Amino acid sequence: MIGHAKILVTGVTGTVASPVARSLAADNEVWGIARFADGHARDELARAGISCVAFDFMSPDFAGLPDDFDYVLHFGLARGLDPLDFDGHLTGNAEAGGLLLAHCRRARSFLHCSSTSVYLQSSQLLRETAPLADNHRNRNPAYSITKIAAEAVIRATARIFGVPTTIARLNVPYGDNGGMPARYLDLVAAGKPIPVHPAGPAIFTPIHEDDIVASIPALLAAARVPAVTVNWAGVQVVSVEEWCEFMGSVLGRPVRFEYSEAAIQRVACDTSLYQQIVDCAQMVDWRDGMRRMIRARHPRLMSA
Repeated sequence: MIGHAKILVTGVTGTVASPVARSLAADNEVWGIARFADGHARDELARAGISCVAFDFMSPDFAGLPDDFDYVLHFGLARGLDPLDFDGHLTGNAEAGGLLLAHCRRARSFLHCSSTSVYLQSSQLLRETAPLADNHRNRNPAYSITKIAAEAVIRATARIFGVPTTIARLNVPYGDNGGMPARYLDLVAAGKPIPVHPAGPAIFTPIHEDDIVASIPALLAAARVPAVTVNWAGVQVVSVEEWCEFMGSVLGRPVRFEYSEAAIQRVACDTSLYQQIVDCAQMVDWRDGMRRMIRARHPRLMSA
């Protein structure tokens, strides 16, 4: 565990960053930056002991942000951009990460949250050395390209300033706080059809928010120069179809699927390297995690 450290968490209002920051705040001095468009979210984080600073990655101003953090956890994204505004996405989601790392170059280590959307579509479990591609072109044209660009910027900046860095490619995070499976849960609860790709099944390696939180110290300890790149994922392989059927059984609701070329395709990770870095022996079973998520988000509909 990390204790008595000064830690910066970017994008602190996000689905993944929020539980991470809250957990770390119990034993550390945690600062969080985001736009804080939702004042209630900022108040909740402040009550958890997090020092909140309004920050916009599209026009980063570091004047009000210390530069003496022990650790930096970079989850921040520039949101609300036109999907075809490639220049804006590169500015807010790639350049901004490099500027942040340069500002925080005194840090012991830097964790950059990337995405497994950077990989070329494959029927195999994807290793960190797998080919990269514009995976999300049909749904979000700038997303995968920006993620790849951000990794390159972070890698270069880490080498320039000698900051030990881990680039963690996150697969499918989920939990009580939300995530992609929670969006499918809402469709199941509402009796709406679930879009699935005709090339299915859409297989992933989802990771529960508890396991994300638990992995942070090890991922920070693994940081090196040049940066270490690792898949950040669960060790169980499960498909959208499978977890939606499970949700339906828990809620007592029938599940309908409809084919769509725009639906997300499989992105399942090889976690061999991750398991060398992080102790995965006690990871949350996906069924237990999904059941907890259902209970937290739709308690009145629970039937089992």
